[in-house]
Amino acid sequence: MPLIDLPLEELLKYEGRNPKPGDFDHYWSRALADLDAQNSDVKLEKVDFPSQFVECFLVTFTGVGGARVSAKYLRPQGKSNCPCVLQFHGYSYYNGDWSQKMAYLANGYAVAALDCRGQGGVSQDNGEYSGMTLKGHIVRGLEGDADGLYFRNVFLDCAQLARIVSDFDEIDSTRMAAMGGSQGGGLTLACAALAPHVKKAAPSYPFLCDYKRVWEMDLAKDAYDELKYFFKMRDPRHEREDEYFTKLGYIDLQFLAPRIQAEVKLFAGLMDTITPPSSYFAAYNKMTCKKSHVVYPDFGHEGLIGSDDIIWRFLSDL
Repeated sequence: MPLIDLPLEELLKYEGRNPKPGDFDHYWSRALADLDAQNSDVKLEKVDFPSQFVECFLVTFTGVGGARVSAKYLRPQGKSNCPCVLQFHGYSYYNGDWSQKMAYLANGYAVAALDCRGQGGVSQDNGEYSGMTLKGHIVRGLEGDADGLYFRNVFLDCAQLARIVSDFDEIDSTRMAAMGGSQGGGLTLACAALAPHVKKAAPSYPFLCDYKRVWEMDLAKDAYDELKYFFKMRDPRHEREDEYFTKLGYIDLQFLAPRIQAEVKLFAGLMDTITPPSSYFAAYNKMTCKKSHVVYPDFGHEGLIGSDDIIWRFLSDL
């Protein structure tokens, strides 16, 4: 079989290449303290969407740093003690159409879908970033204080949404799950790591893992293209390469992975040249929770046939 990455047996042993900042745990303890202190100022606005069994709402809240963040929220009409599925979208996209989420509602689940700051939807990105911001969100804040990294706040938004929805009267906070692909897969891991009451997580080919591995595979293109542009413009001789990759380590999900308590089912396409499998197996291999993986040998960064049904079954006993 052709390979673009390591063989599966090596993927299951791979430990990652990106350096971990020495104060990583303190960094995220401080970030969660910021979240604890944040006044969410939650607004729930009902949306007129035709359905005989679903109520639709636009949820807005104030995230860390003061940005107003949006999510779609759907709940089964007239039901209580509902499990809830948190959904996270791909890079540059938005949180999807209302009708796309109805299948889970028909099974008695509520669904909350985050709109990432400053991407394809309506959530506000009010960050003040030092240095270059062109070409993408990974590099936003990379030249300033690490607390200013864009994805620090997005990861916190994921945890904040989980907290907010857990407090809704109709939600059973002990039955929450997270799911998504690519960036959404990465945010699924971030949510599970930072919101420990999430019980199940189904990430597909997660983004935002092991940046240096992606760089060394010469795959700083597509979703990771901004890394190549950043170095060309800001560090053309790579004199500060270790410093920059170490700072990226604060938002590298392989280092948040050991915090995950949820049961994880990871989906991988072994021919993926956008989020290469080794990058996110570095996170998978650091998990100490109950976990399993579903491998598609011939698939890349694309829809994985049958995976939606596998996820449905995985979440059916939530």
